[in-house]
Amino acid sequence: MFECQRNEIQREVNRIVEKHGKTRNYLLPILQDLNKKFSHIDTYMIEAVSNALDISPAEVHGVVTFYSFLNTEPRGKYIIRLCKTISCDMAGKDRIVRVLEKELGIKFGQTTRDGLFSLEFTNCIGMCNEGPAMLVNNEVYAQLTPEKVVDILDSYRDEVRKRA
Repeated sequence: MFECQRNEIQREVNRIVEKHGKTRNYLLPILQDLNKKFSHIDTYMIEAVSNALDISPAEVHGVVTFYSFLNTEPRGKYIIRLCKTISCDMAGKDRIVRVLEKELGIKFGQTTRDGLFSLEFTNCIGMCNEGPAMLVNNEVYAQLTPEKVVDILDSYRDEVRKRA
């Protein structure tokens, strides 16, 4: 890792810790903020948080790896989490899997080369009566069809193009 990256990470850890507080009680919100900023939490970030809160790196690592919404590897700007429960299975989840993988050119567990999208499975998102369902970051999409999925992906792509 380059020194300038380490400095940026250290500044951000310091800012976030200052915002929340320097006690173990704030570990999860600190990690959530770091994950949001950098799309993942790497070993250096774990060490920086550990030092800032005066707790062991193993404890920080344990929290990072316990929660599925905290990532140890970089993820895309838009993380697509498709519900993998039986109700979404019965509602046609497999068709949605195929269209997502085809449209994005990646498999579940991967991130697009441009860093825009990551595909993941998740457990129940509370939309069992409206499956198949997925989250894009924190936005819920239900009663998915292949056509609806293509439209959703296009809307995120359009958003990125508008900002460029």
